[in-house]
Amino acid sequence: MNIHQHHARTCAYSRRLIGERREAGWSCAAVAEALGITERTVTKWHRRYQQHGEAGLADASSAPCGRPHRLSRALQLYIAWLRLRRAFGWTAERIARQAGLTRARVARWLARWGLTGRGCRMTRRYEHQRPGAPLHVDIKKLARFARPGHRMTGDRRQETRGAGYSFVHVAVDDYSRLAYVEELDDERGVTAAAFLERAVAAFAGAGVSIERVLSDNGGCYKSGDFAAQCRAHRIEHRRTRPYTRRINGKAERFIGTLTREWAYARDLCQQSTAPPGPVALAELLQSPAPTWGTGSSATGLPAACGNNVVRKHTTYAP
Repeated sequence: MNIHQHHARTCAYSRRLIGERREAGWSCAAVAEALGITERTVTKWHRRYQQHGEAGLADASSAPCGRPHRLSRALQLYIAWLRLRRAFGWTAERIARQAGLTRARVARWLARWGLTGRGCRMTRRYEHQRPGAPLHVDIKKLARFARPGHRMTGDRRQETRGAGYSFVHVAVDDYSRLAYVEELDDERGVTAAAFLERAVAAFAGAGVSIERVLSDNGGCYKSGDFAAQCRAHRIEHRRTRPYTRRINGKAERFIGTLTREWAYARDLCQQSTAPPGPVALAELLQSPAPTWGTGSSATGLPAACGNNVVRKHTTYAP
């Protein structure tokens, strides 16, 4: 029984006593005067005693009997399925667009089920005030498969060996979120330096001059070839603290989007080595989306530069 502390004028014994005295012939006024309560309270508990017996003397739930705007069970399961299975973890924003709901409503249900994926660390956001300061670079190593793996089939008993690896090099502008991506054969220093040269040229074509480059502490970014490429373009090179990948979070987040919506979203085993073409990837990543984050605009940039949307306006070089 859920008795409200310090405020309830009746308890289990007094409620049973109300029913027993009313059944014995006491009037409502006499019972109310004896227990120090109102006649309305006596009538309420006597009615419950007559209808349900002693089981009806417990505190009833204050929740409404009907909730016309509550999500149906089928829609709840559909949201959970999109989060856990479809494309291996859709964001709340994308689930909301797919299900025709608001982002806040989907986020509340995901938080209720413990599917938010957020840790206890406080999120600290930052954004530089001009394009090109800095440029976030990173590499994602992706395994090749001779046949579909367990992410597509759900069967972990089959293994694929010897198919090799692909290395996806990404560069994301901190301010405009304009991204440049290439899929290369290795992650050596000379390869990373050549990628930086092509990325700088691509951003220059979009009107973005690179001032600084932020990377992790990978061997290719510590190499002399990469340092020489930075000096040739008069670019300041900064590296993150060891084991602190969140500092380079814009590149990490974009890699997560590529992994979820391109690399592991469909069966690419029919093509042996070539990635999907620029048009196919552009259609996948350039879906309209609202802007979430710091709220600044990419003033002065070309129309291809979006505001804080990592899945939009992406240049891809096969």
